[in-house]
Amino acid sequence: MNKHDLIKELSSRLNTTQQECTSHLNTLLDILSDELEKKNSLVLQGFGTFHLWVQTARPGRNPKTGETVPILTRNSVKFKAGKNLLKKLNKRVDQ
Repeated sequence: MNKHDLIKELSSRLNTTQQECTSHLNTLLDILSDELEKKNSLVLQGFGTFHLWVQTARPGRNPKTGETVPILTRNSVKFKAGKNLLKKLNKRVDQ
């Protein structure tokens, strides 16, 4: 599912326009990225937690030439699934 598909599904479930859903989704994504930029975590109770993760600098290797190249420090994001999400994803078919 891509962003456009998500907007269509939201629009359908909420019985609202795709333009409104696009606005709401973009606002949510802006808030998420703003909080991560401030080095804050974002906890969605039962769904999961997004938090900033700093990847340390390390040596790498150019696979074409075999030359050692530095990989610089960079920011990334980790997501840890919440209890309710994991329960939903792992429920047994026979239950």
